[in-house]
Amino acid sequence: MKIPSELQYTKDHEWIKIQGEYAFVGITDYAQSMLGDVVYVDIERPDEFLESGEVFGVVEAVKTVADLFMPVDGEIIEVNSALSESPELVNSDPYGQGWIIRVKISDDISTDHLIDSAAYSELVAT
Repeated sequence: MKIPSELQYTKDHEWIKIQGEYAFVGITDYAQSMLGDVVYVDIERPDEFLESGEVFGVVEAVKTVADLFMPVDGEIIEVNSALSESPELVNSDPYGQGWIIRVKISDDISTDHLIDSAAYSELVAT
């Protein structure tokens, strides 16, 4: 299982890569492996400002359907259009081509609730 050290994580198994005032968001390798084969990704709230913890969409897999939670306050500015044709990218490349949304983060962003790769490794090991 991959847990890149340059990313931050939530306890809900999303990852976030913050780059200045923008961030990419997806689900972790652990999450995709627990879900099984992803067959559909639905972003329910594109172009909206959402607070950390709010549901922004769902991932549908062969085994189950899982909510996606915003890791930080921000506005969804882009949805990974490749996932509409190839949702399996979430399984094959969760930290690369399988990213789900791009967010313009709030100016007063708080990342205190995010965890680093070591803490996330501990979380999924239990």
